[in-house]
Amino acid sequence: MQGISSRWLLKLLPWVQAAGGAYRVNRRLTYTVGDGRVTFVTTGADVRVIPRELGELPPLRGYDDELSLDALAGRFTQHEYEPGDVIVEQGRPVDQVILVVHGKLSRVGEGAYGAEAAHGTLADGDFVGEQTLVRGEEDDEPDQWEHTIKAVTACTLLTMSEADFRETLGQSPSLQAHLEEFRNSPERAQNPHGEAAIDVASGHSGEPVLPGTFVDYEGSPREYELSVAQTVLRVHTRVADLYNDPMDQVEQQLRLTIEALRERQEDELVNNRDFGLLHNTDLSQRVHTRGGPPTPDDMDDLLTLVWKDPAFFLAHPKAIAAFGRECSARGVYPESVDVHGNQVPAWRGVPIFPCNKIPVSKTKTSSILLMRTGEASQGVIGLHQIGLPDEYQPGLSVRYMGINEQALISYLVSAYYSAAVLVPDALGMLESVEIAHGGAA
Repeated sequence: MQGISSRWLLKLLPWVQAAGGAYRVNRRLTYTVGDGRVTFVTTGADVRVIPRELGELPPLRGYDDELSLDALAGRFTQHEYEPGDVIVEQGRPVDQVILVVHGKLSRVGEGAYGAEAAHGTLADGDFVGEQTLVRGEEDDEPDQWEHTIKAVTACTLLTMSEADFRETLGQSPSLQAHLEEFRNSPERAQNPHGEAAIDVASGHSGEPVLPGTFVDYEGSPREYELSVAQTVLRVHTRVADLYNDPMDQVEQQLRLTIEALRERQEDELVNNRDFGLLHNTDLSQRVHTRGGPPTPDDMDDLLTLVWKDPAFFLAHPKAIAAFGRECSARGVYPESVDVHGNQVPAWRGVPIFPCNKIPVSKTKTSSILLMRTGEASQGVIGLHQIGLPDEYQPGLSVRYMGINEQALISYLVSAYYSAAVLVPDALGMLESVEIAHGGAA
């Protein structure tokens, strides 16, 4: 059976009992409006920002006047840029709000030693220039762009000039009151991850009053329900009676059926739109490659997202090969680590495991995942339930269904599983990883 793969993800994930078929994840309350990115609606080639999504911009969080939001959305105009185009220049006044509809842009500025350096990327749903919304008319000197922003790929942007915003602002007393309150309100106590801060006192001098605090949780915690993959294995009684020596035919057919179920299980853990790792990677935990193929610099960027006890990288075999080519081109030779007797390539001591379930697009791009695992580490975990009736393997049952009129023995084979990301920084993704070979020199 050629479809059997190494299935490293199933082997490496810590599996946790999901009693009652569900697993609840209680996270600390985070002061965010939504996912931190703006969403758009398209009609053919025309793009429009969803008015409510403007609440993702910090100055407009909590503002719910639909008429004013709709008027602001109508002020944005669409622009198309080609790779290499300069969107804004460093040092120029910030006089517009920019929403990234599609594409990738690079922030470029001066490095610590005078040379040009990259200061991050912008991608779908990101925005810059929101400080334009809170600059008062009495402010003589507008803010300046801290970096030059260039298009890395073909980009579609929506922009709103300061003049257009001021015209809309003058027609909306509620928006004026909201922005005035925003400018005058004290900053809410948060930790660097946007979570509600826990007040703690340290040191001792005299008899100070200790701060009181409590851990505030999300009001609607997510519950992961176990998914199921099932099939019915049918074996003719004649085969079971006559051909079980020297090999047990039922046992062998059951073995291959289970292999197929486990392959489907790993595919679902990666690609399922509800609980799959690719779809559950937080948008703030995604970075793009600086160029095309995955370079050592890109892998380091990914490590900065999951820097607390990273367990392993997971990548398509072709993405691993592309990373190896980039390392060889730079004269870098990553070490290998021993995992259960297997020599596995690694980067910065973190093993890189192959997974052919991570998709490769038509443009020959893929993704690389990095994760921290385990409940104790607040990482990524697999979910199953053991102790099932007629359990054959942990989380997998084989039930005898009887013999029909055609003398076929039927067995119901069921595997129950899911996955949960306990906190967002447990999982990171490197996107737009080019795996195609470069042209000949």
